[in-house]
Amino acid sequence: MPKNSKVVKRELDDEVIESVKDLLSNEDSSDDAFKKSELMVDDQEEKDVDVEEGSDVEDERPAWNSKLQYILAQVGFSVGLGNVWRFPYLCQKNGGGAYLVPYLILLLIIGIPLFFLELAVGQRIRRGSIGVWNYISPKLGGIGFASCVVCFFVALYYNVIIGWSLFYFSQSFQHPLPWDQCPLVKNASHTFVEPECEKSSATTYYWYREALNISSSLSESGGLNWKMTICLLAAWVMVCLAMIKGIQSSGKIMYFSSLFPYVVLLCFLIRGLLLNGSVDGIRHMFTPKLEIMLEPKVWREAATQVFFALGLGFGGVIAFSSYNKRDNNCHFDAVLVSFINFFTSVLATLVVFAVLGFKANIINEKCVIQNSEKILKLLKMGSLSQDMIPHHINFSSITAEDYNLVYDIIQKVKEEEFDSLGLKSCQIEDELNKAVQGTGLAFIAFTEAMTHFPASPFWSVMFFLMLVNLGLGSMFGTIEGIITPIVDTFKVRKEILTVICCLVAFLIGLIFVQRSGNYFVTMFDDYSATLPLLIVVILENIAVTRIYGIDKFMEDLKDMLGFSPSQYYYYMWKYVSPLVLLCLLVASVVQMGLSPPGYNAWIEDTAMEEFYSYPTWGMIVCISLMVLAILPVPIVFMVRHCNLIDDSSGSLASVSYKRGRIIKEPVNLEGDNTSLIHGKSPSEVPSPNFGKNIYRKQTGSPALDTAPNGRYGIGYLMADVPDMPESDL
Repeated sequence: MPKNSKVVKRELDDEVIESVKDLLSNEDSSDDAFKKSELMVDDQEEKDVDVEEGSDVEDERPAWNSKLQYILAQVGFSVGLGNVWRFPYLCQKNGGGAYLVPYLILLLIIGIPLFFLELAVGQRIRRGSIGVWNYISPKLGGIGFASCVVCFFVALYYNVIIGWSLFYFSQSFQHPLPWDQCPLVKNASHTFVEPECEKSSATTYYWYREALNISSSLSESGGLNWKMTICLLAAWVMVCLAMIKGIQSSGKIMYFSSLFPYVVLLCFLIRGLLLNGSVDGIRHMFTPKLEIMLEPKVWREAATQVFFALGLGFGGVIAFSSYNKRDNNCHFDAVLVSFINFFTSVLATLVVFAVLGFKANIINEKCVIQNSEKILKLLKMGSLSQDMIPHHINFSSITAEDYNLVYDIIQKVKEEEFDSLGLKSCQIEDELNKAVQGTGLAFIAFTEAMTHFPASPFWSVMFFLMLVNLGLGSMFGTIEGIITPIVDTFKVRKEILTVICCLVAFLIGLIFVQRSGNYFVTMFDDYSATLPLLIVVILENIAVTRIYGIDKFMEDLKDMLGFSPSQYYYYMWKYVSPLVLLCLLVASVVQMGLSPPGYNAWIEDTAMEEFYSYPTWGMIVCISLMVLAILPVPIVFMVRHCNLIDDSSGSLASVSYKRGRIIKEPVNLEGDNTSLIHGKSPSEVPSPNFGKNIYRKQTGSPALDTAPNGRYGIGYLMADVPDMPESDL
């Protein structure tokens, strides 16, 4: 190179710099507005950042520290108390091992596809439920608000169950356990067993009288139960502290809260298998009853369990996935979490019935001893002949098999007067057939079984600590389904919103820690979530497949994942899943109509449960819960349809998303509200269309392409990017 070449190069550089300055100085004010809104397409290695509405400052969206942390969060949210106390009950009730067949089929038809759909939209749009559905279809933006309302209703009573578990956990550090024996009552003359406990059992009495101190009806409030009020406060403090920093704080807790239940379940399984009678329980559990599998009720209950087990419609799935990188393989996540959930349910079922088999064996042994004593009395009285008893039978150490042999002989010989003898058959199957679920399983049946364990306080501590962690994992996802959408939409501080949300929920939750609180828990559990969530998920499916477009959504998935998802999902989302969900909705409405609305009240005098119908005000509350949960959908639809709120004011409909970056569009330039897509207004358009028409900003040059509606390419500087894949997200 000649010596003066550097001088020439410097002069050329100076000329280029001066030319750039001239160009910049000649830009008009509209170009300034465009510069603030333009999108720079960076390499995929760069972090995803977003811009708050109304702000030119980019802030990093929180992200998971690792893929494991994210998977544990989704597992913790989906695996909850229902896996432990609902799935085993349904399995026993609906054909044992045969129930797994319809459950797996429905998991493949509605579970995994819809779970994958929620993960995908959350990860792609990177917003909570309100932002996601507002973006896809502003008229259906109420879906996100409805999800938040349902999450709030569920959080109100779900945390009460965590409070109950905390109470039992705190009472487990003593030997013997306080629910091991019935309490004794002393008066001036003598001591006797508490009548209410004697008529029921020690664990039943402790649950209803000592823990809940329950009233006799829904209308009888009875005042606050201060023990449970303190436990509820402790539960909300734990949730608030864990969620106050979002996933940055709750994500670390997930390592313990999500993994600890598996440690406990495995310990219980190993211990349970070493107990006498556990194999009988497991055999009874998985003996298939194929004739029951063909009943429609079985399929309806299996579909409902699949639906709620994965947390569909709550918004927690979308919220968690919104903190992922754009190119994360959410298809793998959907399949992995779904099957972890399924196998957790099977593991919990093994544990429950191993322990219940042990309990049934103990009860059966007591039954054999009591009835053997009756037979001996009948022999002494001459009501039975000694010749009926086989010679090898020894009543002092009689086995269950020998007793059943004697029982069958007496039943055949004394056929006419057998009922007057008062003998019982003492079959383990009869005890195992007593279907128990929910609080009855956790706080009565399972608790009673643990009193017979060696070192029972240790196992009680482990069990109730497991319930607390299962509940907290689900609560984190539920609260995230409330906090994330509101923070994304209204730009409030997450810490302040979390504290306010938990405080308000605790104050409202005081109705659940009255003496009649258990009846309100049943009411909310039955009516606040089932139908609203079904409607929400049906609308989610319609919004993606019909309004946004299933073909465009599949293209977005290909662009995001790097490969085309199986056509199986295309047909599931477009045809099969909506049809199954509609059938499930109709079946649920019919079931709700046929079942008399009411609750089981505990009657102190008889020490038994009795079914009561809801009073008129109770029915109004039940209907109000369902209406309030789904009301945001029609309200937002009417507001959008009638243009009661101006979208140009900065709503989510005017926010555009591409490759993990979010920009604010120029608002209402020149009063032109038309769109690039099909000539619709922004309120009717789900998203900007990044097709093959690449628009550059106008600088007065006729050579530059302009947008069809005269706007500056919706804020994107896309020149020299010819191979950008078409996408609507």
